[in-house]
Amino acid sequence: MIPHRIMIHHSLTVDSQTVSTSAIRRWHTGQIGQSNPNLPNYNYYVLHPMKEIGYHTLVELVNDYYEIIMGRMFDEQGAHVRAHNQDSLSVCCIGDFDNNEVPPEQWNKAVQLVTSLCHQFMIPTDRVKGHNEYDPSKTCPGMNFNMDGFRLQVGQGLKF
Repeated sequence: MIPHRIMIHHSLTVDSQTVSTSAIRRWHTGQIGQSNPNLPNYNYYVLHPMKEIGYHTLVELVNDYYEIIMGRMFDEQGAHVRAHNQDSLSVCCIGDFDNNEVPPEQWNKAVQLVTSLCHQFMIPTDRVKGHNEYDPSKTCPGMNFNMDGFRLQVGQGLKF
C-alpha cells in the first residue's frame, strides 16, 4: 500500500493511563464483547474478527508520557474508514474528544507524528482528514478536536 492520506481518529474512550491500545486490539480482534446485538457490550468483531487492530498508530498516555504506539504496519491496509482504507494511514488519539479537550501534550505528540508521516510519504496537509470528513455520521476525531488547527500546525512543521 502506498499512502496518499492520513486519517485522524479518537477512541471515544477515556484514557485511564492504562494500556488502552491493548483493549482496542482485543475489541478489534473479537476477544472481548458480546456476539448478540441485543446484549450490552455488543461487539460486531466477535463474529467477524480483524487479524489485527485497525489503526496504524495510536497516541496514548502511558504512565505520565504520551507514547506513539504501532498498530498495523504502514504497508498494510488499515481498517478505520469504510471505503477509504486502501490508500490511507490512520492515527488514533486515545481519548473522548466529544466530551473532553485534547490534552496539549497529546496534541503535540500527534502533530509531531503526522508531520513526520506527511514528510516521509510526501502527503500534503490538505490530505490529513478527520474520520468525520469522510463519514458525516461520525464526530470522530471528536467535536473538541480542531482539524483545521491541527492541519495548520502540521503544515508549519513540513519541509517540502
